[in-house]
Amino acid sequence: MNQKESSQKWVIGVSGSSGMPYALRLIEVMAQQGHDLHVVFSEAALRVLHEELDIKLSQSFLKSENLFDQSYKNICFYNPKDIGAWFASGSATCQGMVIVPCSMASLGMIANGCGFNLLHRAADVCLKEHRRLVIVPRETPLSEIHLENMLKLSRMGARIVAAMPGFYHKPTTLSELVDMMVMKILDSMGIENNVSTRWRQINDEDVPDSPSTVIPLRLGGIK
Repeated sequence: MNQKESSQKWVIGVSGSSGMPYALRLIEVMAQQGHDLHVVFSEAALRVLHEELDIKLSQSFLKSENLFDQSYKNICFYNPKDIGAWFASGSATCQGMVIVPCSMASLGMIANGCGFNLLHRAADVCLKEHRRLVIVPRETPLSEIHLENMLKLSRMGARIVAAMPGFYHKPTTLSELVDMMVMKILDSMGIENNVSTRWRQINDEDVPDSPSTVIPLRLGGIK
């Protein structure tokens, strides 16, 4: 199966929680794989993007060339106020949506059906249409409210992939930790990938020299 035949259409939501390297790396990897990406950054996410990665952008300047080392034609950005975007309707089809990182505010909005922006509405559409919804919460410690909201969404069919990278692949850089988490997110989306070394793969004789053909992470000062 070639890249074009295996490409999928996904909505990517980025909310205002710590963890912007996860979001950018996931978008970058999926773009390199040829997937059709429709991305929504909340206003709070843009502030966190600036604070964590020194990337200061307004909604009107959200373009792939301003986030990565190159321009990707298969990435389209949407203003969170654009509630008329195509994926705000259940009649428009896609594989699903991932929210990375997911703030506790967005988590609560989605879990209780009271969202007020395009990111929340898109997640609500995935729930009501029984499409894949992957939520990557990033918060600690977690209150009982946070845990109840995650349980509620899990029971509705959403996949909760908490931002808890492992260390069994013996990471030596922050980039390797980010890639491990992105691998787990892609797995939950049902997308084949080899972004990071898997459990017990280190000692397998059939492991390729490079764990991935994807371009390595380059996000500001993070190595």
